[in-house]
Amino acid sequence: MTNMQSLPVSEAGSKLAGKTVSIEDVEAAAERIRSEALVTPLLRHPLLDEVTGATVVVKPENLQRSGSFKFRGAFNRLSLIPPADRPRGVVACSSGNHAQGVAASAQLLGMPATIVMPSDAPRIKLERTRGYGATVITYDRETEDRDAIAGDLCSKSGATFVHPYNDVGVIAGQGTVGLEMAAQAAALGLHLDDVLACTGGGGLSSGIALALEAKSPGTVFHTAEPELFDDYKRSLDAGERLSNAVKTGSVCDALLSDSPGDIGFSILSRVAGEGVTVTDEEALAAVAFAFTELKLVVEPGGAVALAALLAGKLPFKGKTVGIVLTGGNIDPQMLKTALSR
Repeated sequence: MTNMQSLPVSEAGSKLAGKTVSIEDVEAAAERIRSEALVTPLLRHPLLDEVTGATVVVKPENLQRSGSFKFRGAFNRLSLIPPADRPRGVVACSSGNHAQGVAASAQLLGMPATIVMPSDAPRIKLERTRGYGATVITYDRETEDRDAIAGDLCSKSGATFVHPYNDVGVIAGQGTVGLEMAAQAAALGLHLDDVLACTGGGGLSSGIALALEAKSPGTVFHTAEPELFDDYKRSLDAGERLSNAVKTGSVCDALLSDSPGDIGFSILSRVAGEGVTVTDEEALAAVAFAFTELKLVVEPGGAVALAALLAGKLPFKGKTVGIVLTGGNIDPQMLKTALSR
């Protein structure tokens, strides 16, 4: 059962929410983060081409600073905070990757950070967020409202709330992945027919799609989500933002957003192609494939685009396809589980 979901308080409270994102914003973000974010490579592996019948390129954002693409958007957004406001710090809500991106960025910029995280977040994500110097406040996904907790923290401290995906500065920073992919593919003499990225709230996906629209005309972008948490696919099909019926129940913890953000949805509803979904088993199989064949450590939520490719969710044979591995912050036990299958 699905239902429409109104804009959460935390989205409405972001100073950069409710605005549009332009390719100029993405290009400005690329300059802003250049000194700190890694330019991750665009990789090829003959086995991927062999098993898919396509020409496949992989953007491994699991190698990015803080272990995921989230550092790009976080550092760009925090850099936009006026110096006079920085001592009051930042507050963010996250299951782990945005948490680490914000915490790492705040540490670099000398700002205090408080992160509201679910109590069932992977231990490695909780520990690493604290390791960057952030204060972590945990909550129960089923019984507590993270937006209310974050709102209360901001009202008491005057801190800036940094939404994980419904924020112009965050989306622009994530869009630098798309800028790099277009340029790197061209340097390889390739034109991307299709690109898939793991999709939660849509900050990365909308940023990539916007960049590809400008820099790689003709490339079709596809969202990739876990089953039962396919709010983006269903929303794009319906033409309106829909929510997920459940909040937990997938190994893809990084992608368990309630519903699409309005900024990203406005972009993807205009430029995205068909969305795809994968099962937890397919995601874990992709984690194992990445580890054993590509020699890359990827978390389940970060492997969903690879899982969709390997499972043949769309007819890519004969095409040039790009996929984004979005994060590598995986608990050792989860990696062991994936490898045991």
